[in-house]
Amino acid sequence: MGPDKDMEKKIVIYSRKSRFTGKGESVGNQVEMCRQYIQLHFGKEAADRSLVYEDEGFSGGNLERPQFKQMMADAEKKCFQAVVVYRLDRISRNIGDFAGLIQRLKELEVDFISIKEQFDTSSPIGRAMMYISSVFSQLERETIAERIRDNMNELAKTGRWLGGRTPAGYGSESYSYPAADGKTKQACRLKLVPEEGRIVKEIYQTFLETGSLTETEERLNAAGIRTKAGKPFSRFAVKAILSNPVYAAADPAAWDYFSEKGAGIYTEKERFDGRYGIMAYNRTIQQKGKADRIRPEKEWILAAGKHEPLVDGETWVKVQKLLERNRSKTYKKPRGSQALLPGLLLCGNCKSPMRPKASSRVNGNGETRFSYVCTLKEKSRGRLCSMKNADGNALDEGVLKVLSGLKTDEETFVSCLEKGRKRLREKAWKEGGLSCKKNIRLEGQIRNLAAALAQEKEGEARSYILAEMERLCKQKAALKEDQRSAEVQEIPAEKWKGFSPFLPDSSFPISVEERRMAIRSLIESVVWDGSKAAVKFSE
Repeated sequence: MGPDKDMEKKIVIYSRKSRFTGKGESVGNQVEMCRQYIQLHFGKEAADRSLVYEDEGFSGGNLERPQFKQMMADAEKKCFQAVVVYRLDRISRNIGDFAGLIQRLKELEVDFISIKEQFDTSSPIGRAMMYISSVFSQLERETIAERIRDNMNELAKTGRWLGGRTPAGYGSESYSYPAADGKTKQACRLKLVPEEGRIVKEIYQTFLETGSLTETEERLNAAGIRTKAGKPFSRFAVKAILSNPVYAAADPAAWDYFSEKGAGIYTEKERFDGRYGIMAYNRTIQQKGKADRIRPEKEWILAAGKHEPLVDGETWVKVQKLLERNRSKTYKKPRGSQALLPGLLLCGNCKSPMRPKASSRVNGNGETRFSYVCTLKEKSRGRLCSMKNADGNALDEGVLKVLSGLKTDEETFVSCLEKGRKRLREKAWKEGGLSCKKNIRLEGQIRNLAAALAQEKEGEARSYILAEMERLCKQKAALKEDQRSAEVQEIPAEKWKGFSPFLPDSSFPISVEERRMAIRSLIESVVWDGSKAAVKFSE
């Protein structure tokens, strides 16, 4: 836990271990050795007052650790003057993260001490040596990762199930097999669950008929079909099933497809005879607290498994091409984009969001007529919710009239507008996977690597630092490009003086997004009950 606000500055200890085991350097042993070091160099009183931050069961590959974050938050409050760790890789195994951390601690005037390597950032040589050591820590980490991949390649040849959450349509079962040393060993394989398998087959058939993830989702929910976890299907759940090669037969069509994609296939082509399904290893990137991400197909490790396939390779390949075609369609601006209440309007029956749906008709002003439709009603085709659609044009106009009648002084309104703008900006950054902090961190990491490079005149570490700098520079360039696409339009406060953005007939030049932002500055939600709407104002 972090220190009290009234605590004076002190030396703190950070300890980390990847797994909860009794072997090696436990967090307890790390803490004790750090305390001994503090007592020897700073005195018994400093050792007794040292605060401990412990992360057990967390990897050093990134900084997503609760007690580490708490420690850095306390550092920002100037609660201590130095951090002591038992060994350098306890704080981080990633050179970029490490360099950024050292730079930030330096800015906060907090020293960093690693007792195993005898590094102390209070001296220039200590800082330089620490950067170089972190290079080799990351090199060790990547070497371990390579060994894991080599081991995975060998496991792939067996086609076994390595554990974890089984895909829809399958469970797992153990089986015995003779090992090379003559002994009998145990392993796991997927086992077909007939009822779930029928649902998976229906998903493939429906998608091939409709060519639409949304249409497939709607049909499944209308029929009351649920996911393996018992929840209504989303189009993302549908896509996950359609793109998983575990359902495809290991046959010539699948072999040709993955060979063309550059994936690693660790089963002889002759064994891709359609008898078994495909096992795909190294397919996802799994990070604690984050959704799994799919790696590029060229990084996959494939083999014929020991389970019954649910679709033939040709069908699976056809589905992938259809998914790819849908992804590559030219982006079209959504119809009904003049709607002002998306994200605010909720169904009074099921509390689901209501989205605008345009028609082919226009009103007297030449504007497209549109309705707000309950998303759950739409997905389930009225089975799970039967809320009456709202006349979107009339509802938007009604909300604007209510807001235009509010007695709000300009100063209060502009203040609310700034808050709404801030929320929109944060949303844009989040949706784009961007962060201002990430950009600042990248700049700090590049500066620190440049400093380390100046100290390292030759040798393997120099080439490794250069490669890392190049990688970070590419990340920064990509981040800058994405940032431009995620920018929220700035609206000078003086632009709003003497003008109400809520008057429907206003001749003031204002975009739909500007009007939406003004509405969000004052309204928290709008609930539609089928005949009228209830507006909840922001506090």
